[in-house]
Amino acid sequence: MSDLPSCPECSSEYTYEDRGLYVCPECAHEWSVETDNESADSAVIRDAHGNVLADGDSVTVIKDLKVKGSSLVVKVGTKAKNIRLVDGDHDIDCKIDGIGAMKLKSEFVKKA
Repeated sequence: MSDLPSCPECSSEYTYEDRGLYVCPECAHEWSVETDNESADSAVIRDAHGNVLADGDSVTVIKDLKVKGSSLVVKVGTKAKNIRLVDGDHDIDCKIDGIGAMKLKSEFVKKA
């Protein structure tokens, strides 16, 4: 027997999975697989290499980053210690020596 969920709209049991979506053939309702699998995976933040990040980790910048509103640049290899994960577009809060508090995107760092 299939372990796919029933349709949330019409309760049909004949749903199928298609490219990351569940589809109901009876009412044509489509919904995301992620919304059905509400697990810790949705809250996991990963670095540029796929390593899971946690509060208190140290990260290293992998790309020169211009600081908005300033002429400063965060150079490749700059280390940020004791990071804090937050929700939003920039998902890392940290302090960088010589620059101060800043927010970074996890796609531009690697776990140190």
